[in-house]
Amino acid sequence: MSNIQYSIILPCYQEAENLTELLPRLNQVLKNLNTSFEILIIDTPNKMDDTELVCSKNQAKYINRSPTNCYADAVRTGINAAQGEWIIFMDADGSHPPEFIPNMISKISNADLVIASRYMHGGDSENNFLLVLMSKLLNIIYAKLLKIDCHDVSNSLRIYRASLLKQLKPTCQNFDVVEEVLFKLKEQFPQIKIVEIPFTFKKRFYGKSKRSLLVFIVSYLRTLAKLVYHSKKNH
Repeated sequence: MSNIQYSIILPCYQEAENLTELLPRLNQVLKNLNTSFEILIIDTPNKMDDTELVCSKNQAKYINRSPTNCYADAVRTGINAAQGEWIIFMDADGSHPPEFIPNMISKISNADLVIASRYMHGGDSENNFLLVLMSKLLNIIYAKLLKIDCHDVSNSLRIYRASLLKQLKPTCQNFDVVEEVLFKLKEQFPQIKIVEIPFTFKKRFYGKSKRSLLVFIVSYLRTLAKLVYHSKKNH
């Protein structure tokens, strides 16, 4: 049995430049916690930049996602590879400052899932007005239709109890897997303890987002319809 306390998973897609800045900070934060941890960088199926080299210089384990290049396969690959008692997901572009992680870890004694929330009192986002508006609408619609009592259902910066997360079988292919995981956790474990803490979402360090707005909208609507149908069917 593994004695690793935290597995930190960062799905990546050509983020070597950002990881060069992010990983040293992440390592320092985790070492200051004086606990056992592993950092898993889940890259594209085939190398597209120097991410592996950056990992080797920063004590991070480099893993290629499979079977496809979609974001959800990076999530599934990371969950399967993680050995920690707790699994921390965060973005690799700098939008999730590693210095915030200790704030989240301080809440796990009374939680199974800790969510960094942009939309509860004290939270914020540095994205532009249109993106924030779309995100808020998405969160309101998902939370209401799926009866999820959370302010922020779509931010991926979370700490999960690994024993629960590893029992799920998410089927989404895109970024909507974040909502699917939350929905299925609530469905399979009705007594799950979820804690949200206010968080400010930052702009990425370098480069452009890999998200396609059209794919984003279509996949989220499709997933919402599927999950609503599933919820009504089982209740």
